[in-house]
Amino acid sequence: MELTQQSPDIGAYLAADEAIDHEHPQVREVVTRLALDADTAYAYARAAFEYVRDALAHSADSGDPRVAWRASEVLATRNGICHAKSIALTALLRARGIPAGLCYQRLADGDGANPVVHGLVALRLPGAGRWARVDPRGNKPGIDAQFSPERERLAWVARKEFNEIDYPVVYAAPPEVILRALRGARDRSELWRNLPGDL
Repeated sequence: MELTQQSPDIGAYLAADEAIDHEHPQVREVVTRLALDADTAYAYARAAFEYVRDALAHSADSGDPRVAWRASEVLATRNGICHAKSIALTALLRARGIPAGLCYQRLADGDGANPVVHGLVALRLPGAGRWARVDPRGNKPGIDAQFSPERERLAWVARKEFNEIDYPVVYAAPPEVILRALRGARDRSELWRNLPGDL
């Protein structure tokens, strides 16, 4: 699938904002630690992906009721749903000068009911010439997402027969409908009830 930029300015995919607060000391501390053993942009991007995927719990798996949405908060609590983890990874990548944005899938239950928007990250490595999607959601039995810019290895493949969708847009900032759900939730169960089923 060919991804398209929401903003034509690549600088938008390096910028800090309220959610992708990559200038925050909490983010910078993690960046410094991850960069110690990463001598190329590819090595750093892989280390950042694996850190967010493996060291930050997906709250639906861990049962953690807290809702974090700023990158700095997600890194501090080491917890978040897919949207929060995607915001954290985007911040870690941008902090090292790697253009990164947010992209989405609409997924559903096994029978196609209960659609929900799932958050991913798109990154543009030096020399790649294109955006590549990765899924830092976190692995568990039945889910094996990997850092593979050459060939996607996401947690889920969208099933057309259930009206699941791969949205082609790479957003420079989280869409307001996602931010509103994250910011307004007192806990994860309330967030679950208010997550959008479509963009």
